Amino acid sequence: MDKNQDKNIGKKLDGRYEITERIGEGGMADVYRATDVVDNKTVAVKILKKEFAENEEFLRRFRNESKAIAVLNHPNIVKVFDVGFSERIQFIVMEYIDGFTLNEYMEQEGQLSWKDAVHFITQILRALQHAHSKGIVHRDIKPQNIMMLRDGTIKVMDFGIAKFAREDGKTGTDKAIGTVHYISPEQARGGDTDAKSDIYSVGVMLYEMLTGKKPFDSDNPVSIAVMHMQQQVPLPDTINPDIQIGLEEIILKAMEKNPEDRYQNVREMTEDLKLFKENPEGVFGYYPELFGGEPVDAQEPDMQDEMLNDADFYDDEQQYYEDEAYEGSDRFYDEEEDDDDYEEESKSLFIPVLSAVIIVVILVAGVLFTTAIWDMIKGNTSANRNLEMRMPGLIGMDYEEAKLQYGDQIQIVVESREYSEYDHDKIFDQDIPEGDPVAKGDTVNVKVSLGSKKVQLPDVSGWDFETAKNQIQSNNLYVDKRSKYSDEIPEGKVISTDPVGPIELEPGTYVRVTVSLGKNKNTVPVPNFVGMTWDLARTTAEGMGLVLAKNEVDDSTPEGTVLKQNVKVGEEVSEDSVIELDVSTGKQKDQPVRISFTIPANASGMFHIVMYEGGIAKDVGSTFNPEYAAGITSLTVEGTDISDMVAILVNDQTGAEATIGSYRVDFKTASSQMMSGDITAAFQAVGALGGGAVQTTAPQQTEAVPQTTAPQQTEANQDPSAEGGENDG
Repeated sequence: MDKNQDKNIGKKLDGRYEITERIGEGGMADVYRATDVVDNKTVAVKILKKEFAENEEFLRRFRNESKAIAVLNHPNIVKVFDVGFSERIQFIVMEYIDGFTLNEYMEQEGQLSWKDAVHFITQILRALQHAHSKGIVHRDIKPQNIMMLRDGTIKVMDFGIAKFAREDGKTGTDKAIGTVHYISPEQARGGDTDAKSDIYSVGVMLYEMLTGKKPFDSDNPVSIAVMHMQQQVPLPDTINPDIQIGLEEIILKAMEKNPEDRYQNVREMTEDLKLFKENPEGVFGYYPELFGGEPVDAQEPDMQDEMLNDADFYDDEQQYYEDEAYEGSDRFYDEEEDDDDYEEESKSLFIPVLSAVIIVVILVAGVLFTTAIWDMIKGNTSANRNLEMRMPGLIGMDYEEAKLQYGDQIQIVVESREYSEYDHDKIFDQDIPEGDPVAKGDTVNVKVSLGSKKVQLPDVSGWDFETAKNQIQSNNLYVDKRSKYSDEIPEGKVISTDPVGPIELEPGTYVRVTVSLGKNKNTVPVPNFVGMTWDLARTTAEGMGLVLAKNEVDDSTPEGTVLKQNVKVGEEVSEDSVIELDVSTGKQKDQPVRISFTIPANASGMFHIVMYEGGIAKDVGSTFNPEYAAGITSLTVEGTDISDMVAILVNDQTGAEATIGSYRVDFKTASSQMMSGDITAAFQAVGALGGGAVQTTAPQQTEAVPQTTAPQQTEANQDPSAEGGENDG
């Protein structure tokens, strides 16, 4: 679509979010860069496409995404600032990420180093740990759904198909709608998904990071899903021989076919990664055969039996293609994944046969009932089919939908209608378990949900917004915050809610809360205060309705001169805005000068140096050991002009002191010069060179500055310029 033809560009949603550019496009929604004119910041706005606004499934996914992220607050998860759901437009306002997808980075880099891979995966696990602690399973973890800032920070996003843990049972949302390259086996067959499904997807990503290839790949999405369910994971070291055994064990543990054999939570996987970082050559012992131990018994699954158990997966095959068309819509999302060619070392002759069977199943699925398909695969006769079938899973299905799909095979009778955590008219209980044998025409009693019990929305008008939000969310309701100016309601207080409280609502309902921005203030351009006197700047600001904050700074410019302002010149700000100014004290700022001292080669012990000015200690250096000081030590003094100082050497072990010499320090030129003294003699005097220590006393404030006479050119004394401090420029 031509940018100029995009009708959303230029719009201002809710009078606040001004859309400037489309930055991402997906099948379900478009993503735009926008400016929040209230907070004056760049945001990303995801807008549901109009053609899907009346499609309940798309609406459910879009709103589910906002629900999921609204309860999440973590540095590795993209933040949501606002949502808007109306008849005209559906949008989510999110944190704008100036970066690129992890998928783009992986394609550019190829195989990643283990340090980079562990760094990225650890951040992803932290994000998932937070989501799982809130009862949210992402279900579509893949590199395309992970943003990477230029400093290596990871941001997980797109919770569009996230599942809340409280939605027990297999529902219509449990179908295999993740991306097939990263999908877990249980998700591929349409089974229940939990936190361990996300762990499997993370294992696939870690595999790809370290090998540069996906563990299972094919041109056919169905074939890839079958591989995830049935084929053993190709060992990573067959692709990258340099991969450490411990890291290979972590990958295989995360990618176990049986969820019970995987890491049971992300904390376990994070802990293993931490242990690996501490000892990259260590092993965990999960798979002894990797390092020469006895192999763990493994039984190849019976592919035919797996086919018979995966009815939901084959029923939903078309869903793979539909979901691939609209998964992801944020910035940098690329739905055309690069499928690297993957050649198996030994191809099974059974795979082509299995693919042919799958194609046949797909062709007849739209005409024949699911039960008939499975019976034909098992070779049952028509007579046998009429006598016995397997009880389908009805829990989570809409009652009318269940009757339409299975009504001519079994009698579905409503035993009761009760409140439950399931949506209205959803079946939440059946008295014949799924998979049990039943005869055609048998009766199954079901319980149908009346929806959740109603919760109370109080009247929060006039409340502080944070207090109102906490109260509403505590009642299992969601807050849709809006803001507008009000001359009557103070800033930060609730103006109104929609619906208006007090009222009973279904749990999970969105409540639009309109919050006051205070009085609609005029804006003024910020003048250039730099160079003005403080009094003139204050008078100027008062005339424009601005408030100044003074920050005094030592500087040689005349006292009261404005040196700096924190808001740039010409920027439009509201009246009563506070502008911070740095104002000169007129005092020259102290300048640092480093003084270096050459240490005699044969000195030993622990010492420090004190610089005195006028009998007062000016600076105390750090303790040093000549054996590790590389022949030199130094300390830094600060001042504003030219000062004469005396350096005193102190033996930390005995307390003995000796004068090193006198120094002239020029703070204007940041230089120093030794005027007199002998550093070797000073070390000798404090017992550092094997001789006796000469006790001297540090100069007192009431005494004259200690002086030493210039050393005479004798055999015992050397040129002070060779032994003392060097000039620092």
